[in-house]
Amino acid sequence: MTMAPPIHIKQQEVRTESCQLNIVIVGAGLAGLGTAISCALAGHRVHVLEAAQEIKEVGAGIQVLPNSSRVLQHWGLEESLTPHMTIPRVCNFVGWKGNPISSLDFHESEKGYPGTWYRDFHRADLQQCLVRHAVELGVELSCNSRVVDVSVAEDGTTATATVSDGRQWTGDLVVGADGVFGKLTEGLLGRVDPPVKTGDLAYRVMLSTEEMRKDPDLAEFVTDPQVNYWLGPDAHAVNYVLRNGELFNMVLLVPDDIPEDSLASTVEGNVEEMCALFKDWDPRIPKLLRLCQSVQKWRLCIRFGNFDWTHPSGAFVMLGDAVHATLPYLASGAGMSFEDGAVLGECLSRLPNHPRVSKTSIDFLNAKQHALSVFQQCRKQRTKMIVERGNVQQYLYHLHDGPEQQERDRKMQMVPTPEGEALAWRDPGLAPKLLGYDHIADVSVLLDFSIALAHHHRLINVGVNRWEAVELKPDCSLIITPAYLTPPFLASAGLTRYRAHLGRLGYPST
Repeated sequence: MTMAPPIHIKQQEVRTESCQLNIVIVGAGLAGLGTAISCALAGHRVHVLEAAQEIKEVGAGIQVLPNSSRVLQHWGLEESLTPHMTIPRVCNFVGWKGNPISSLDFHESEKGYPGTWYRDFHRADLQQCLVRHAVELGVELSCNSRVVDVSVAEDGTTATATVSDGRQWTGDLVVGADGVFGKLTEGLLGRVDPPVKTGDLAYRVMLSTEEMRKDPDLAEFVTDPQVNYWLGPDAHAVNYVLRNGELFNMVLLVPDDIPEDSLASTVEGNVEEMCALFKDWDPRIPKLLRLCQSVQKWRLCIRFGNFDWTHPSGAFVMLGDAVHATLPYLASGAGMSFEDGAVLGECLSRLPNHPRVSKTSIDFLNAKQHALSVFQQCRKQRTKMIVERGNVQQYLYHLHDGPEQQERDRKMQMVPTPEGEALAWRDPGLAPKLLGYDHIADVSVLLDFSIALAHHHRLINVGVNRWEAVELKPDCSLIITPAYLTPPFLASAGLTRYRAHLGRLGYPST
């Protein structure tokens, strides 16, 4: 697989007022804020509506992988993020009794994805960096604005978000990013669509490292930043250090015991119950858990997104966990949301931008519809792959001791490791696709072949050269009329590249 090109920092575009969209984004989580930044960089006006009284994240860690790093760097965030980064040296996979299984050297892995990095953040720090950058780009933020409905105008040119107190915001595009438990997806579909319970929940623990430093068995976790995974029967644990060694983030994944009829996705946990679940594990885990004063537990649900994410009008689109929530077992949920925002912004940056063109014209509205179609084509297959692989990871991580567990461990110790191994960031069948993703290339190759967005994908040449007519069907297959010559941007090399791209995504081409 060809690696992505060097990362360039995107500068904010200037658009004529007649071609500048008013975009309303519902939700100020990582998906909503990332989308706001990307759309603002594309030159559009953006307003984010957030239900909470203030924008803040819970105290939790987040792992940023090379594909996410590429997006954040492209948005110009590396400098502001650097003070908040923890640079992990290695990822260790350990059996539940403490026996080493395998490891991944992060610095070596980064070499396969030039310019990118693996980093760990406190989620609140990352979110605040996104907020500040969004505001710098002119994004408006309104808190205490819980959106209860999105309605599309009869003519399909705009959509209106209505909040619980009756206030309304109308935009040329409304973007729903209200999370896995949000309700806007149901509004888009016109039916009930609850997330799917996975049977797992997560205990989230955040510790001060002061006491850890006093214990020789625990001090190394702080002084030598690393990511650690313990794999055991029906459960696993993950931990890593944050904020220059001040905090220690730990997540324990266990069978879901939250009552089935509970409406809450996050509830207070019982520390003693949590400790009892891990009392026979690697002695370092009970030691860590004894330092815990309180804990929350969080039901893990997923969404498969097997429907159209965009309204036919082109005035309303959904993204992020609201359509493709995944288990956190690939550390890729936030990354997929960042990619969503990056792809949407890139698609919208390709819209017409000329003072003689109006965003209410048929041509522009058709262009907007097709831009959203390309967004969905770029994202739907990829996020489905991640959701499905997250479910595979759940199975692999939680094997009971026995032949399957032994085979899993054996594969993780092979050099090179085979496809389907549990250390997914090294899996030759997954890692290049997951970590080497380039959103700009993905958008470019699809948009190049949905040419003349306002003209039903048909090429019309008014110059000297005759053009080949290309139609991109909804299933992404191509219909090519060979009676014409190919324009420069559809040269044979480009067509070959596109067909290869379709093949990598599993689409047919004709």
